[in-house]
Amino acid sequence: MSAERLLAGARKHMRLPPLMLITLFTIGLSFSLVSMIDRQSRALSDYEIELGRIEKDISEMKKDASAAPVDVSKASRFVYRLYQRAILSGHPDDLRAAESGIDRAIREIGPLVDLYVLKANLDFRMHRVEKAERDIAALTRFGGDARIVGLKAGIAFQSGRYEEARKGYLLAIENSPTWDNFARLAYWESKFGEINLADKLYAQAENVVSAEMRSYAWVKLERGLLELSRGRYQEAAAHYDQADRAYTGYWLAEDRRAELLAAERKFDEAIALYRKVIARAPRPELQQALGDLFMFMGKPEEAKPWHDAALAGYLDSVARDEVHYYHHLAGFFADARQEGVEALKWARKDIELRQNFLTQDALAWALYRDGQFGAALGTMERALASGVKDPHVFFHAAMIHLAAGRSGDGKRFLQMLSHMNPGYENFHVHR
Repeated sequence: MSAERLLAGARKHMRLPPLMLITLFTIGLSFSLVSMIDRQSRALSDYEIELGRIEKDISEMKKDASAAPVDVSKASRFVYRLYQRAILSGHPDDLRAAESGIDRAIREIGPLVDLYVLKANLDFRMHRVEKAERDIAALTRFGGDARIVGLKAGIAFQSGRYEEARKGYLLAIENSPTWDNFARLAYWESKFGEINLADKLYAQAENVVSAEMRSYAWVKLERGLLELSRGRYQEAAAHYDQADRAYTGYWLAEDRRAELLAAERKFDEAIALYRKVIARAPRPELQQALGDLFMFMGKPEEAKPWHDAALAGYLDSVARDEVHYYHHLAGFFADARQEGVEALKWARKDIELRQNFLTQDALAWALYRDGQFGAALGTMERALASGVKDPHVFFHAAMIHLAAGRSGDGKRFLQMLSHMNPGYENFHVHR
């Protein structure tokens, strides 16, 4: 079944996702909306209100969740709130608390499907693909569950089995036409050049999720990023505006807005917003983005403290045996520091975990930075063989082909890049 036909057919039987639906693109479920009067009287954003409610629930549930004998319902709700907090805040401490809580609940309660879905999603989010596969293997008797189908498709994508992934996403939508399943397929289509179809799928996700403001805002941000990748700044801004109105105070929305402002060369506004976002969510990738912006502006001295802070954050994560920043480290050393040997070290670690066009591209670029142009060319050819159509990959492909003496191919990729995104030379975040 084609994505277009499935998209048309799914409109006939839409339904909202169940409370415990957790998937690769889960951004968490929003609770009842706060009235405008309540919001104004407390002068809190939607993000602050939701995070406050989650923190309150965690505090109130903690004692009952750990009491003996274990109450399965209470313990499950407690763990779910830990997971929600981690996804909402993105803070490393919250992620570790969620992981610890999930593992403890599985030991004490047993292999409940909802707990293993949470565990699999968290492992997947942290780039622990093999662990996520083992989590899914524990759920074989629930193989028809749309959440599990979607997770297996995500693992296939990260492992370079792209057609298997697409079929899985289609099957997940057929079984459960929920917003996050549409968003998964939209992402797939966007990476293989079907931008208009991807946007239609994101629009369908919006229609399904219109009553859940944070999830709605997330989809809007993805549509904005899709427009930004085409150099369509006004359209991106319109989506970002709608996201901010739907769910105020979201640090992810401010991060995306800062990138757009920088692309528009509104540097002072972008810097101010990045500083605000980092104060709220001191994530190393955000610190690197601000450092990269200063470098783009020709201010290496101002970039250095932000790049130093980002590197310290990445390495702190690695010291805790976490692997999800390997990809960032490869890019950091390839671009921010232009140290080929270090870039290669992290790119190879990353590709050992998951072999796909993203990790192949990162390895090819690291080889290029190390002056190994022939090896870089061979690795890039493997990435391109996937059929990926991505501006970032095409830029790397162009530079690598030119360095390897393939000037015709290099110029062709530059032309393709210019067609995809005429504003590619403007500032953009390397994801």
